[in-house]
Amino acid sequence: MKIAAVQMNCRFNEPERNRRRAIQLLERTRADLYVLPELFNSGYWFSGREEAQAAAEPVPEGETCRVLIAAAKRLRCHLVAGLAEKAGDRLFNASVLIGPGGFIACYRKIHLFDEEKKWFDPGDKPFAVHDIGVAKLGLMICFDWIFPESMRSLALQGSQIICHSANLVLPYCQAAMVTRCLENGVFAVTANRVGQDRRGGQSLSFTGRSQITDPRGRIAARASKLMEEVLVQDIDPGRADDKWLNPANHLLNDRRPALYQS
Repeated sequence: MKIAAVQMNCRFNEPERNRRRAIQLLERTRADLYVLPELFNSGYWFSGREEAQAAAEPVPEGETCRVLIAAAKRLRCHLVAGLAEKAGDRLFNASVLIGPGGFIACYRKIHLFDEEKKWFDPGDKPFAVHDIGVAKLGLMICFDWIFPESMRSLALQGSQIICHSANLVLPYCQAAMVTRCLENGVFAVTANRVGQDRRGGQSLSFTGRSQITDPRGRIAARASKLMEEVLVQDIDPGRADDKWLNPANHLLNDRRPALYQS
C-alpha cells in the first residue's frame, strides 16, 4: 500500500482555507492512506480555552469531518487528520480516521503539551487499533511520542502503522521516532506542520521534517524544514508483524512486565 505524510502550512483561524489547501495537497499524489497534521484546520496557538472552543467542531458532524468524508469517498482512500473536537462542554485535541465508507474513529490526545493543558481536556479513552483491511492502524498525536507507552500499547494490540499527526516545536521527535519504530517493529507516519502561528506580536514556529519511518528504524522518507510537501512511500504492512530482531530475540515476547516496577 502507499502511505503519505502531508506537510502543510496551516493558517491560524482560517478553517475553510486550510481544508481547501489540504485537499489540494492530497490530490497531488495518489495514496491509500494520508496523514494530515495536528489541528490542521484551525492552527495551533490559541489564546485560551474560549478561542479553542470557538474553533472546535463536533465529530463527526462538523464541517471539517464532512469535507474529509467527501474527499475520502472521492479519492477512495483513508485519511487521518487532527482537529479540535467539541463534545458537550469538553474540548479535545483529537484526530479522526476516515475511510471511503465514512467516519471510522476518533482519538483524543492523551498527553497534552505545555499550554494545551489550558485549552483542552486530556483524552479519556485508551489507545486503540483499527483494522482497515489492508493494514491495522494506531493513532497518536504530537507529544504522545515522548511517552514510550503510547506506541508500545499500540504495538501490543497489533498495530502495523502508527498515524502520528503533529505540530512539533521541539527538535527531538524525528530522531526519537527511529527508536520508537525500532523498539516496537512498526511503521510510523509523522505528519508535521511548517510555518508559524503569529499572535499578539509573538510567533510560534513549527519544525517541518515530516517523516515516514520503517519497522527497523530506517527513515524511508523525510520532508524539508520549510516547504509544504507530500511524502509517499510504498510499504508492505505485513513487515510490521515480524517482531524478531534476531533468531533469539522477539521485541514483544521477550518483555518481562512482572519485573518492571512502577
